[in-house]
Amino acid sequence: MIQAIHERFANAKDVKTHRMTNSRFIAEVAYIATLVDESKVSEFILVPFAKEEVPFNDLLDRNPNFTELDDSARWTDVMLRGFVLIKLESKIYTMDAARVIRNANPLTSVESTIEGPQIALSEDLLDSVNIIRSRYASPNLQSEEFTVGSISKTRVVMVYDHIRVDPTVLDMVRLKLRSIQTDVLSATGELAKFMNDNRKRLFPVEMITERVDRLTRGLSKGKIIVMMQGSMFAIMLPIMFTELMTATEDRYESFWTSVMLLSLRFVALLMTTTLPALYIAVISYNPELFRVQLAFSIAGSRASVPYPSFIEVFIMLFMIEMLVEASVRLPKYIGSTATTVGGLILGQAAQQAGLVSSIMIIVTSVMAISNFVIPIYSLSLAVRFIKYPLIVLAIFFGLPGVACGIFAGVIYLCSQRSFGKPYFRLMLPIDWKHTDIGEVKSK
Repeated sequence: MIQAIHERFANAKDVKTHRMTNSRFIAEVAYIATLVDESKVSEFILVPFAKEEVPFNDLLDRNPNFTELDDSARWTDVMLRGFVLIKLESKIYTMDAARVIRNANPLTSVESTIEGPQIALSEDLLDSVNIIRSRYASPNLQSEEFTVGSISKTRVVMVYDHIRVDPTVLDMVRLKLRSIQTDVLSATGELAKFMNDNRKRLFPVEMITERVDRLTRGLSKGKIIVMMQGSMFAIMLPIMFTELMTATEDRYESFWTSVMLLSLRFVALLMTTTLPALYIAVISYNPELFRVQLAFSIAGSRASVPYPSFIEVFIMLFMIEMLVEASVRLPKYIGSTATTVGGLILGQAAQQAGLVSSIMIIVTSVMAISNFVIPIYSLSLAVRFIKYPLIVLAIFFGLPGVACGIFAGVIYLCSQRSFGKPYFRLMLPIDWKHTDIGEVKSK
């Protein structure tokens, strides 16, 4: 039995087997450690077999916890549901020893959803693997463990479906994890930075998420999941830019609703990056783009502002950045209240004092709200930075500078790779999981 189990779960590091011998019997035990409560295995199997106080075969036959299993084809499914297999003489028994993670886990707090699962990963690595295995009950799911940090000795686990994963990407991730040189590894974001060849990269080429449904769906698409001890976030790779703009809620709604929401996010992405630069370009260089009534209205609102439009933009952006950082750093019980009151007071006082115009407050509010629409936090941080180079281009070159900046940003995205895979692709080749774009072109 043990040999058959190892053949079915080849390279699975969390499959444990025992071959026990006493004066009466030889028994074999097999189970998946991350799905099983090993204290039950010890209490009901290992200890009674070692003591020999009661005939072990009688214990198996009479105890309702044990059920005889005749069909060997069911061994894989039974073990993936948290059962233990026991072979005694020629009979195979099963015992339910599943370790179920319920309310002990925290709820999702960064990527919230209404209709989706609310449970998040755990800071305990075995619990996280348990949660993923219980929702992706496939014998093809394999895991490899690494130790990162010469002082911290942090345990890192890489999980993947060995049938669906790209072997080239798998070898690349395995090599990067083995080559990390650091004293202490504290967080998943730090691990993701170590795995990047270019640490000055602007956009994230991996997804850091706490959502189990997103991770299991990624496994079914050939993604690799990297988790570490002490963090409830996991790294999913390789990814595309469009995946960073997709929320898990999209898969629970109708097709047209999902298309509308995704389109809304891309519009918000364009607005949050370009609105301040477009404001400067139009006000300073091309006010004729507005209708006469709107141009007069904007000019009237800026009549009391004593400096150019780009100074006005920098003042408001500085206030918004401070409010966002304060909302993140303050305790959650007072953070939202303090930032809301602070934003209202600062905006109204600045407008009444003539430091900024009323139209600038509208532009700043729309820009901030649009940034919050982006579902992945690491991408929203990158987007917060993009608007500043566009503002500089708008100050010196106006609308042509903004257009050239957007074009350069698209070219930069197209040049990026996520662990060997194109980052900004929208249309995939048929065999994209095992073929790179260059190979497709050569064919």
